[in-house]
Amino acid sequence: MKKLLSKSQIIEVFSRFKAQNPEPKSELNWISPFTLLVAVVLSAQATDKSVNLATKELFKIADTPQKMLALGEDGVIPYIKSIGLYKSKARHLISLCEKLISDFGGEVPRSREDLMSLSGVGRKTANVVLNVVWGEHTMPVDTHLLRIAPKIGLAEGDTPEKVEKSLLERVPDEFMEHAHHWLILHGRYVCTARSPKCGICIIHDICLNSEL
Repeated sequence: MKKLLSKSQIIEVFSRFKAQNPEPKSELNWISPFTLLVAVVLSAQATDKSVNLATKELFKIADTPQKMLALGEDGVIPYIKSIGLYKSKARHLISLCEKLISDFGGEVPRSREDLMSLSGVGRKTANVVLNVVWGEHTMPVDTHLLRIAPKIGLAEGDTPEKVEKSLLERVPDEFMEHAHHWLILHGRYVCTARSPKCGICIIHDICLNSEL
């Protein structure tokens, strides 16, 4: 079994993240639970920056399920054409809006099971919405967390589900509200896949794979 950090080391890791960035936020722009849900669905295999550029104009005219549904697939596509997989994402958005209206009164549901019943919404997306909107202690595992959490020694597993379970078991509750944001930002800007910036890493002395 791969070596893992101790409980005291994990506390130190997240204490440093918290000291550096006490209130980390999603880098996706959103103004309501619905717009966050749309932004996260669009962010699959796309950068937050590209999603924000697209949704800036889209949300001016379609910031509710009813308005998005009125646009239809053909109306949505011009706004999101700069994002990868835009055709399938447009289909997901319209189907998602139909179900929100028919099954949930046009409101974004607050359970993971209900969220995952929506088109284009997987476990990670549901966890993001639950955490960002309502502060629930979920652990959305994207490509960054899947890569760096085992590398650092914070978790074990080689699938999103296994890493999620391991992190939920090992990250102290006091850090759970912001834990996935700290890890995403760390993976995005410091512990990058190519040429990790160990020289500026605030946890390099604890990380099990530091190159220093």
